[in-house]
Amino acid sequence: MSFSVIIPSRYASSRLPAKPLADIAGKPMVQRVYEQACKSAAERVIIATDDQRIAEVALAFGAEVCMTSLTHESGTDRLQEVVTQLGFSSDHIVVNVQGDEPLIPPAVINQVAADLAADAQAAISTLVEPITDIDTVFNPNAVKVTMDCHGRALYFSRAPIPWYRDGFNGDNEQLPDGVNYYRHIGIYAYRVGLLHQFVEWPVSPLERTEKLEQLRALENGAIIVAKPACQSIPAGVDTEQDLQAVRALFS
Repeated sequence: MSFSVIIPSRYASSRLPAKPLADIAGKPMVQRVYEQACKSAAERVIIATDDQRIAEVALAFGAEVCMTSLTHESGTDRLQEVVTQLGFSSDHIVVNVQGDEPLIPPAVINQVAADLAADAQAAISTLVEPITDIDTVFNPNAVKVTMDCHGRALYFSRAPIPWYRDGFNGDNEQLPDGVNYYRHIGIYAYRVGLLHQFVEWPVSPLERTEKLEQLRALENGAIIVAKPACQSIPAGVDTEQDLQAVRALFS
């Protein structure tokens, strides 16, 4: 199996400006992410950025850098520009590793690529983890996913899915017995051909409603593999508090 990793890295961030360059135990966060990705089986790891400051730092620590447009509306658009610039074949697999996950385990990068490679009909793969508390099921910021018996995604939603008709009454304090709930983990592997299709599809009705980009792929008939992650994935860095917590772990 051959695959590449692309790490989108933007300078602008409403909650934590200049996040990719934030220092974590003597190295910028983007370098921490890059080094984790390099521990995977990827044949190539590329940092995709729209900012010259990030590019200069990445080149200084030896990374391959691809400059991208400032006008992309989504991360998928940025990935598609990278694979176009680099001339990747339509059947090549690329894994999107977020640039704010300095603790991402290399094993899950390998897993999401292998899951896609193992399903010839699938165009995308992603990972999930079991939900163990009722608050997460009802939290709209935690994206839930249901899968079929082959490990393919049926639907992603901010709402509680599946809805336990006979057991949910609005004040539940624990998960119902015998019903499995899964939270979506935002790491993806794509076949390059799907990326070229995706940017041609208009924003879909379900995507617009739920504000979930992966629904555009489902609405256009793409098959998404969604398997439980082989390892727990630590939370990424979204806020100053997250950054301080990661710094504490490294120190």
